Amino acid sequence: MVVDDHPMWRDAVERDLQQAGFDVVAVAADGRQALARFPAARPQVVVLDLQIPEPNGVEVTRQVLTTDPSARVLILSASGEQADVLEAVKAGATGYLVKSASRAELLDAVRRVAAGDSVFTPGLAGLVLGEFRRMEDPAGPGPLSGPESLTERETEVLRMVAKGLGYKQIAERLVISHRTVQNHVQNTLRKLQMHNRVQLTRYAIEQGLDAE
Repeated sequence: MVVDDHPMWRDAVERDLQQAGFDVVAVAADGRQALARFPAARPQVVVLDLQIPEPNGVEVTRQVLTTDPSARVLILSASGEQADVLEAVKAGATGYLVKSASRAELLDAVRRVAAGDSVFTPGLAGLVLGEFRRMEDPAGPGPLSGPESLTERETEVLRMVAKGLGYKQIAERLVISHRTVQNHVQNTLRKLQMHNRVQLTRYAIEQGLDAE
């Protein structure tokens, strides 16, 4: 589903996705249309502009994920401002690209988001991290706190997840199998009592693992 209030941009994104083999099940020009059409369309991925007529992209993200927690929201915005990125991530967005991204970057981001990865335009994760660090309690738990401590390899995988790498990229860098990476992520989720990779990525960014 593509949500953008600029007709030419919306049509271009829809066309690029369709030409790449994606099924665009709905389009919307504002927040109200998006929320009205989402329940029937049930898209796997919502490509969403933040600056749309009310409700804005952050609120649409929040309501979409309340309706269907399995949906993925990829923000595609002209804004790379820290506050906008932070609000989108806090609302549950799985990815954030600025509109200067290329067609290839957009298509890759949609594929990765659909597969459960978190995707950020380079540099944006660092912006989010800076704000989270200002917000977090200095006396709070350390980066590896949890019901069980993480192994060195689990920490290494988590650090790469925080940097936005997909399972295949992590496997190639660590010279291990894709399945082994998945197992490490699942073990980490269990130890940290989390349910999905989106939560894990947010946790890792909050704890500064993407900067190490």
